[in-house]
Amino acid sequence: MADVVRLLSTLALQGALIRLAGQFEAATGIRIAADFAPTVGLLPRLRGGEAADLVILTREGLDELAQEGRLVVDSRTDLARSYVGLAVKAGAPHPDIATPAALRATLLAARSVAYSRIGASGIFFAQLIGQLGIAAEIDARATIVPAGFTAERLVSGEADIAIQQISELKQVRGIEVVGSIPLELQTPGLFSAGVMVNAKRPVEAARLLCYLASPEVAPVLRETGLEP
Repeated sequence: MADVVRLLSTLALQGALIRLAGQFEAATGIRIAADFAPTVGLLPRLRGGEAADLVILTREGLDELAQEGRLVVDSRTDLARSYVGLAVKAGAPHPDIATPAALRATLLAARSVAYSRIGASGIFFAQLIGQLGIAAEIDARATIVPAGFTAERLVSGEADIAIQQISELKQVRGIEVVGSIPLELQTPGLFSAGVMVNAKRPVEAARLLCYLASPEVAPVLRETGLEP
């Protein structure tokens, strides 16, 4: 199986990677065997010895692996930035989230807000509602998602607002992304890739990494809610 690269990636790039995998395989003959989960879920797996050739994580998570000697330090490459956004079910009115005050009012008016307690967006949102002084009110009726895509709770009717990285929201059908949380309230998440020290296919992994960092994939990144 010399033509297969084992990839572990954060959910934020799942939509882009699914679209790009076929193009990469057609051009190189190298297949991608990918698994997706939040960075906080992938780090324990990698530290526990799970095999991977290439990993895509938050920059902070990637740096941790490098410091622990698990990642080829010089291979670290920034791929994309992502903002946290808000979505509603398709056809539902788009609430006002243009300003911090408008966002606060929209969240308080929601029947239930779906968000994840893990992952970059979940950690950010928990801090945000604390900063806005509405944590108790939101959490009292929140729909907490253990893992996966929060926007699925819009389709099921469990929530009327979903919070997550825009690139993750866009991977769910039957919803509409209203926009990003006001930029003055957030710092974009940076997602980066690197080759593992114990990679079984380091040459193929490096080739995939170069492809993902190339200008030709930029349009797909943008279409899936990321900034190259």
